[in-house]
Amino acid sequence: MLSRVKTVAFNGLEILDVELQVQISSGMPAFTIVGLPDKTVAESRERIRAAFCSLGIKLPPKRITVNLAPADILKEGSHYDLPLALGILAGMGIVPQTKLTEYIVVGEIGLDGVIVNVNGVLPTAVSAAKKNIGLICPKKQGKEAAWSDCKNIIPVESLEELINFFKGSISIEQPQAFVADEEITSLDMQDVKGQESAKRAMEIAAAGGHNIIMVGPPGSGKSMLASRLPSILPPMNKEEAIETNMIASIAGELSLDSLKFERPFRAPHHSASTPALVGGGRPARPGEISLANNGVLFLDELPEFARSTLEALRQPLENRRISISRVNSHIDFPAKIQLVAAMNPCRCGYLGNSQRECTRAPKCAQEYMSKISGPLLDRIDIQIEVPMVSPWDLASAPTGESSAEIRKRVVAARKIQQERFMEYGRKDLFTNSELNGDMLEKAAIMDEDAKQLLINYANSVKLSARGYNRTLKLARTIADLQNEIKLHRIHIAEALSLRWKVSDYKI
Repeated sequence: MLSRVKTVAFNGLEILDVELQVQISSGMPAFTIVGLPDKTVAESRERIRAAFCSLGIKLPPKRITVNLAPADILKEGSHYDLPLALGILAGMGIVPQTKLTEYIVVGEIGLDGVIVNVNGVLPTAVSAAKKNIGLICPKKQGKEAAWSDCKNIIPVESLEELINFFKGSISIEQPQAFVADEEITSLDMQDVKGQESAKRAMEIAAAGGHNIIMVGPPGSGKSMLASRLPSILPPMNKEEAIETNMIASIAGELSLDSLKFERPFRAPHHSASTPALVGGGRPARPGEISLANNGVLFLDELPEFARSTLEALRQPLENRRISISRVNSHIDFPAKIQLVAAMNPCRCGYLGNSQRECTRAPKCAQEYMSKISGPLLDRIDIQIEVPMVSPWDLASAPTGESSAEIRKRVVAARKIQQERFMEYGRKDLFTNSELNGDMLEKAAIMDEDAKQLLINYANSVKLSARGYNRTLKLARTIADLQNEIKLHRIHIAEALSLRWKVSDYKI
């Protein structure tokens, strides 16, 4: 008898359909799994034997052959345990085959028959919803699956419970999706004393989704400003939240309690390897770039990262996707990130500091900055200096604006941008940082004074075409914060003032 069970394989966020075929035939007793299984899948035989034994079920003394179709796709992960067990139970006549066709099945089985959590339940549920089919998954991950539009979710705690469900002796309640209450963070922009120009730059970066790098001596507040950027960003919409949580689900970092709409903030240490940042491994897992999707990736002490790791940022910053190439596959993960980087002006950190002199200038700065290439800097819209805060500012500076007040202006500016994109028929765009080509020309219309200022500046500093376009994007965001339709000279001037500090330090 041949039984069939639907399950999945993962290729990045892409869900590949897999049909698990089980044949129980006469012959020498054997249990064979074919169809390119990895070691984890091959070991499922012993987990299933033990689980069946704990339930008092004996495997038939026959030849059991399992095929994972299509056979040319590598099958990785422990989520094949449950569909494999169901296929054997259907072949033994314990579970009806006709009901199995109504579900996609994922789950790991413990030796006692308990269904264990697995990675990738949320993207599997999204795929099942598109196919208008049900999903069987571990009980604790039922809420996660309920975030999708899948209408028939069966969360099960044990193999015994699933057998009783198929026999009709019990019913299983559909899980309910829960949305987390808005998290009230203790990090607030009003905690930052002084640094008004840096806070203005962070507001512009948040409003337009622009990348930003801050250069300044140790203790000037760079990390403090970066950690508070999420507090002024608008919450994710449902589509963004689902996509971001799908990546976390694949990586096994998803909270199972409720769907959160706060934007992710990832801050990897400078010792992180290139695969840790961009993703990889076997099976392929998303890296820090993808885990920060729709949120903030903060790289502190930027020149301390390996040069190859920094150069790996160039493609995702431009294309907003990260590609992992293998000999037999090509995997894409989304990388819609807002890069925030911080660095000292030199290795000792005191170049240009009036209170403490760098004793090895300018060699100290040249060696420190050599890891950061011009093409990478060209992709960072905002490049600002964050000077040392004076003791007077620390002791007596008035409390600045709160994150809530700044966030209102950011949300208003982003609403203007989305309305513009809807008018142009581009529902796939969300912020000015994504503008390119004809869309940028339509959105960034300048008056004559503004155009002449930008042309003169571009000629004087030999501004690249990418730098020219990114200046326009910045000016467009500044104008949106002021609810201006056309770009004026003041908008171009402020945009230009945000794009020169790092290059000056390199010189």
